[in-house]
Amino acid sequence: MNLLEDFLSVRNHSLKLCSHLITEDFSLQASEEVSPPKWHLAHTTWFFEQFILVPNEPSYVVKHPQFNFLFNSYYNRLGARTARNQRGLMSRPSVDEVRIYRAYVDEAMQNLIRKNIPAINELVILGMNHEQQHQELLVTDLKYSLWFNPLNPSVMDINEYSPEPKSTWVSVDAGVYEIGYTDNGFCYDNELNPHKVYINDFAISTALLTNQEYLEFMNAGGYENPTYWHDEGWGWSKELQVKAPLYWEFQDGAWYYYTLNGLKPIDLDAPVAHVNFYEASAYASWRGMRLPTEFEWEVAQNQVEWGKRWEWTNSAYLPYPGFKVAPGAIGEYNGKFMINQMVLRGASVATSEGHSRPTYRNFFHPKYRWQFMGIRLAKSL
Repeated sequence: MNLLEDFLSVRNHSLKLCSHLITEDFSLQASEEVSPPKWHLAHTTWFFEQFILVPNEPSYVVKHPQFNFLFNSYYNRLGARTARNQRGLMSRPSVDEVRIYRAYVDEAMQNLIRKNIPAINELVILGMNHEQQHQELLVTDLKYSLWFNPLNPSVMDINEYSPEPKSTWVSVDAGVYEIGYTDNGFCYDNELNPHKVYINDFAISTALLTNQEYLEFMNAGGYENPTYWHDEGWGWSKELQVKAPLYWEFQDGAWYYYTLNGLKPIDLDAPVAHVNFYEASAYASWRGMRLPTEFEWEVAQNQVEWGKRWEWTNSAYLPYPGFKVAPGAIGEYNGKFMINQMVLRGASVATSEGHSRPTYRNFFHPKYRWQFMGIRLAKSL
């Protein structure tokens, strides 16, 4: 691995994702949960600056001291920060200034990487993976914000919906299995400490749930029957009057969905996307099935096709045995979110190349659905 080349490749990919945006797109923020593209470009740069350059390069001079306030995300130990719901209000700095900031930090980072210091190299790899996370967020956040534009703008084609193969069932025998990351490459701390779990006999679908299958749930009154829903999910659906996955629109007697490549007719054979845990669980209940646990998913992942959707599991996001929060601000990366979140496994069409693995533990609150979240069914045997 050439760390310098990999670093530059990751950094350039973030800019490439923005290559078809106009200036006004860079500041869009349609809700508190999403962030503008400009903020993502600056925040990932701030991460390299504050976690690597400032503590490890004595000659480095911070270019814009106020950027620490503007582009800190949730690291309380690094000081005060802009309120999350106000990131889209920052017309200054300009997009050009953010690009200059990125170039400034990149030059300093390249000089530091050339020194080939093992401890710093590990931080660089963490920073690269952090940026890849934000590349996916940049894509999904942008989609959410552009969805409110009645012009249905087209800014990129990431093949959001492609047909799923015909589904079959794979059975997994009961037994004790090892869970967690065991290789020598990069992983996050929430994947570490391999441990044994006992799993009962179960079966898992080899394919993701399709739009056709989910439409059957909708047409059968799935959103009107509380029998299938968790109470919290039923309350959510009634409060927001949800009747379909996010981005679905009923026009002239047919269903369409908004994509980053414009408004498209529903592809019935493609995997459903943008459903939250409440919806995924309700659908599974309607079918007389369930969602897999994250441990079942990991055990069975080599027998199924995955990577188009982040797949909801029926597992709460909790620490593995022996998990310890890392010292300093880096320790705020994962541990403090281990409450009120559900685990998703796999990857999605928006996931950057090289940023997925079978042990990856993504996590979101059950109500969120702006990511490319999908459904894989399981059943006990």
